[in-house]
Amino acid sequence: MNDSQRDNLPEQDQEQPLVSHLIELRQRLIRAILAILLIFLGLFYFANDLYEYLSAPLTALLPAGTSMIATDVTSPFFAPFKLTLMLSVCLAMPLVLHQAWGFIAPGLYKHEKRLAVPLLVSSIFLFYSGIAFAYFVVFPLIFGFFTSVGPENVAVMTDISSYLNFVLKLFFAFGIVFEIPIATLLLIWSGAASVESLASKRAYVVVGCFVLGMLLTPPDVISQSLLALPMWLLFELGIVLGRILVRREPDEAEMDYDHTPEDGQH
Repeated sequence: MNDSQRDNLPEQDQEQPLVSHLIELRQRLIRAILAILLIFLGLFYFANDLYEYLSAPLTALLPAGTSMIATDVTSPFFAPFKLTLMLSVCLAMPLVLHQAWGFIAPGLYKHEKRLAVPLLVSSIFLFYSGIAFAYFVVFPLIFGFFTSVGPENVAVMTDISSYLNFVLKLFFAFGIVFEIPIATLLLIWSGAASVESLASKRAYVVVGCFVLGMLLTPPDVISQSLLALPMWLLFELGIVLGRILVRREPDEAEMDYDHTPEDGQH
């Protein structure tokens, strides 16, 4: 159907595609929310156990006779509740992104679909990797430093809500940092930057990685390097992927959609 034929349609028929898209969007949002809710209901019974596991890197380093405390009456309930909710969103993210992909995929070109699917899968994997790296590598170093530098007459007894907010911020920060290869590849793929221009700025990137590592970790060389070196290596990985995957602009034949218009016109 060409533009002139579409203009001659009644206004109600012209609005129908928009309505159908809104209905589909609502259905996919409901599915995503239901996925999060089902995971939350399955995990809520273990909320206290999950919080105990999350706090293990700190509680293992607390002095004998001390423990975490709750300075608010509602903290013993809301801190595990918040943790379980955030964990449910994190675990349901593949399903949420699958619903988002199902909504936007019909409007993408073939070459965009071929690149978008691996990028989505890789971004989820890298985000989870950043969280795991923070928990198993960074947390023991950070909490070991903070619990050892305090005055001897001060007992370290961290509030459970403050601890949760602190670790969630670090989880999010490291999850985003581990998306560097995806961001680098998207810059190259979109044409905003070339492989050569990014490679020529390698020295600035290395300095920026160590500056960011200094800001996010305690002031010691080991923990700063544990964040800065992975950031630099992930940047290099993005450049390597850019050289491999973004070789040339897709030709005109590849720019066609997977489907053809009903009237047979391109």
